[in-house]
Amino acid sequence: MLAQQKQEILELIQAAVAPLLEGSDLSPNITLERPRDPSHGDIACNIAMQIAKPLKKNPRELAQAIVASLQTQATDLIASAEIAGPGFINIRVAAAAKQAVVKTILRDTTQFGKSSKGAGEKVVVEFVSANPTGPLHVGHGRQAALGDAMSALLEVQGYDVTREFYYNDAGVQIATLATSVQARARGLKPGDAGWPESAYNGDYIAEIAQDFLARKTVSASDGEPATASGDIEDIDSIRKFGVTYLRNEQDIDLQAFGVKFDNYYLESSLYSDGKVEAAVDALKNAGKTYEQDGALWLRTTEYGDDKDRVMKKTDGTYTYFVPDVAYHIVKWQRGFRKAINIQGSDHHGTIARVRAGLQAVDMGIPKGYPDYVLHKMVTVMKDGAEVKISKRAGSYVTVRDLIEWSGNGDVVKGRDAVRFFLISRKADTEFVFDVDVALAQSDENPVYYVQYAHARICSVLAQWGGDEAALADLINVDLAPLTAPREASMLAKLAEYPEALERALEELGPHQVAFYLRDLAGELHSYYNAERVLVDDQATKMARLALMSATRQVLRNGLALIGVSAPNKM
Repeated sequence: MLAQQKQEILELIQAAVAPLLEGSDLSPNITLERPRDPSHGDIACNIAMQIAKPLKKNPRELAQAIVASLQTQATDLIASAEIAGPGFINIRVAAAAKQAVVKTILRDTTQFGKSSKGAGEKVVVEFVSANPTGPLHVGHGRQAALGDAMSALLEVQGYDVTREFYYNDAGVQIATLATSVQARARGLKPGDAGWPESAYNGDYIAEIAQDFLARKTVSASDGEPATASGDIEDIDSIRKFGVTYLRNEQDIDLQAFGVKFDNYYLESSLYSDGKVEAAVDALKNAGKTYEQDGALWLRTTEYGDDKDRVMKKTDGTYTYFVPDVAYHIVKWQRGFRKAINIQGSDHHGTIARVRAGLQAVDMGIPKGYPDYVLHKMVTVMKDGAEVKISKRAGSYVTVRDLIEWSGNGDVVKGRDAVRFFLISRKADTEFVFDVDVALAQSDENPVYYVQYAHARICSVLAQWGGDEAALADLINVDLAPLTAPREASMLAKLAEYPEALERALEELGPHQVAFYLRDLAGELHSYYNAERVLVDDQATKMARLALMSATRQVLRNGLALIGVSAPNKM
């Protein structure tokens, strides 16, 4: 049922309940639910049982009064209202009201499901944020799929969204990258005497070293180009070239994945711009730090942490959560009152420390800022066995590998499979990505199952032969013939789409969109196998064509939201 219709029914019940509450101070919250058993109707309400005890009245008698009022109110929305059990009210929605969703979809097209709930509120969604020390791995792919879908969910609810990539371009890992490339440039390889113990061993290190010696120039998104000096002893040039080289590689992977960012933020800038020092000074001035054993500590226990945490070590360097605090202060100062971070579950321990630091600076930052969505690992299966490493990366499967394998070289097909699969489970559950399933053209493959539903509808509409004008005119078709049980199920599922998007956003769970699309595709396939669309009866045929067109539109909308294509043929 559409939200507007649900709201109208709610208002009708409120009007029916109001006379019963006269003389009392009750202000009950009326809720409408979908009955577990569809035979009981479309909406169930327990308001009579809710107010019976405080009013000291029989719940069935109250329910009878409410039902009588509903029956006298002039409306084309309610077909019937009945009392069940001790006082439940079961409401059946009129057939015409259920069918109206088709016209709403055909009118709104790509806008169907959107709302203004966010009212333009600024939100920053930070995701992927990979260290520029190697190719993107499948965990980054899961972040990319989740983050992009989360951003799209926010946008369709009216929020002003900024997609942000935070580059961890400072610290020990960057130094390790530089020494790894330097060793390769000197002709060493993993296993040789003199090869650094903590070095990165993937083939990509050799590629960077080769291009460095060739004095090539590379560039990356939102950054200055880096030209290699070619001097093996010039570690600063090696570091800058290596970081820019890998940022460019990550850009290429993200482009293939169909993910774009609005802003790139460099961790190194937090130091160069004095943001880290400013954050530390703010914490000191707020009296939330102390010195002990030659280190600077933050009183995180005042904010629910199990123990205080070191901010500045005895060697004068900061612990890893300190620049995170500075970074989120910057987010707040940039006007983002809502921030969502999508990260791996290994970041769980950071949450309490970052939030404690943000509250301690006394800037009015709320306790739960920012929101976190933590995802678990992805296991990759191929040819019936787990794939643990990639030759190019040296120790893990890359996003590029997954796209190539899942599409058999077809980038779009591979991207569709990877994106759909990686959001099709709740983020905090471990996920097994089976490449063989991603390649299968069967019901076992969820993305194929959904895309095939769209292609089936396109085939039916093509057989009908209507041109663009005829398709547009389907909005004027009489929908009264849509009375078959499977048609009722289809109509109900289509009407659920806006609610599914709202539920997904409330849970910060884009997997709900994938669930919905699978359910809608299932309804379509069942309907297609049970009923003919292009029947001889003109009225029935046109009504069913309108239903098909509306279903195609919702499938397109949902697939577009998660970054998956909607092919016309398969």
